[in-house]
Parts: sequence; structure tokens; C-alpha cells
Amino acid sequence: MHMDGVKIRNIILDGLYLAGAELIIAAAIFFFLEPSHAAICSVSGIAIVLVNFIHLPISLLTLIMNIILLVLGFLLVGKGFGVKTVYTSILLSVFLWMFEKLLPGFTSITHDQVLDAACYIFVISAGQTLLFHDNASSGGTDIIGKIMQKYTHMDLGNCLIIVGTLVALSSAFAYDGKTVVISLLGSYLGGVVLDKFMNGFAMKRRVTIVSNHEKELVHFIIHDLHSGASIYQFYGAYHMEVRREVVAIVDRREYQILMNYIRKTDPDALLTVYQVSDMHYRPKGKTVQ
Repeated sequence: MHMDGVKIRNIILDGLYLAGAELIIAAAIFFFLEPSHAAICSVSGIAIVLVNFIHLPISLLTLIMNIILLVLGFLLVGKGFGVKTVYTSILLSVFLWMFEKLLPGFTSITHDQVLDAACYIFVISAGQTLLFHDNASSGGTDIIGKIMQKYTHMDLGNCLIIVGTLVALSSAFAYDGKTVVISLLGSYLGGVVLDKFMNGFAMKRRVTIVSNHEKELVHFIIHDLHSGASIYQFYGAYHMEVRREVVAIVDRREYQILMNYIRKTDPDALLTVYQVSDMHYRPKGKTVQ
């Protein structure tokens, strides 16, 4: 019963997390993408082009195209990704509809097409990073990018640059050359910014520690951080003494906790820190399927 309660709590928290990320994306689309008329790597961008030919609300056009792409997400990426993306795609249409009703006739915050496009890139990249980090997406072209990443092993940002370029070129059917150029540049910069944000999320640190409180340190890393550690023996050249160093690879949150612990328990410890951009391993207790 207790485990069921924990599971339900985690599902609720995950749902709130995804909703918050999706609200960021919807705000980026409504406040910046729509006023810019740029078609920057999104189904909403395609909808902005199509609305000139098909007289339906952008929210409805977005939902129709998302349904088609969601089926592809389930089939080609996986059930977990598909279920979360269904949820976030519905939320996107709901949030866009909400903004349309609350702010009818909204034009622009900046009243500048280039500034709108630039703001859109940074705001939506933040939302996309949160979703991709939780194995989800906002639907649409993000699904296409995820499919491309799975089968080509390219960086996600580069996949979205390719998709975004095709979307941006479609804006030539509805808007002037300036809008097409802004869409193309926006798609490229959007992919670059997304990769930067994603790398920041995935970045880990390799921390090596030489401490006189080795046993307590290892216990803290394993039992409090729930991380792993390795111990290496070496000779210190200054005194030619045998010493031991503890090595741990931690994420950003764990790194801050570990640094605080070391400052309190052994301020004289010798530390070296390296950035780790990627790592592959099989978590404990997991078996090959």
C-alpha cells in the first residue's frame, strides 16, 4: 500500500513537472512565435503558415498535426515517450487555447519580429530541455527530431535544425523573404541553444578527493548521495608517500552536496574536478533485456 502511494505521488509530481515545462513552451509560442510569424522548428510554426490558407484556429491545427505525429512517436520511439507526449501535446493545445481566450487580440510584447524570434528561441529551448530530460516532448517536430536521434544517433539539436530548416522553408509560401530568413536563422540557433541547454543538464563532474577522512567520505558518497566511488593508490612525489584518492562521478545537484560535505568535514582535502560530457553504464540491478 505504501509503495502504491509513493508511485501515485511520483506520477503526480511528474505530471506537474511536465505541465510546468509545457506552460513555458505554450507561452513561448503565444507571446513570441505567433507575433513574429516565423516558422521556427515546430508544428505551431507550420500551423502559422497553414492558417493563411486554412481558416482554423492555430490551437486546432496544432492538435490535428500532433495526433498524426504522436502515432509515429508510439511506434518508433516507445510507449513511455509516447504516453508522456500525448499528455504534453494535449496540454499544449489547452494552454494555447487558454492564452487565446485570456488575451484576445494580443499582438506582441516587443513589437519587433527579430526580437520576438530571439526570445522564442531561448524560452522554448528551456521548456524543451525540461521535457527531453524527462523522456517526453511537446509533440510535433520534437517527435520527428527524437525519431531521427534514435535512428541516426545525431545530437538532438542537429536533428531539430534539419527539421526546422524544412519547416522554415515552408514559410516562403505565406510570408516575405525576411520572415523566411528569420525562420531559417531561428531554426539553426534554436538547435544550437537546445544542445547547449541539454549538455548543461547532462553534464557530470568527475571529482577526485585526497582526504584524511576517507572512510567517512566513501560512506557519505555511497549511502547519502547514493552514488558510486572508486579508490586508487598512488605515490605523492613531494614526500614519496603512498596515498589514496577517492573518485566519484556526480551530477550538478550531487556535486553541490558533496562540496558542502567536504568543506564541513575536511577543509584541507585536496580536490580536482573534471567535466564529463557523457557516460555509458548499466545501473546496479539492471539486466540486459
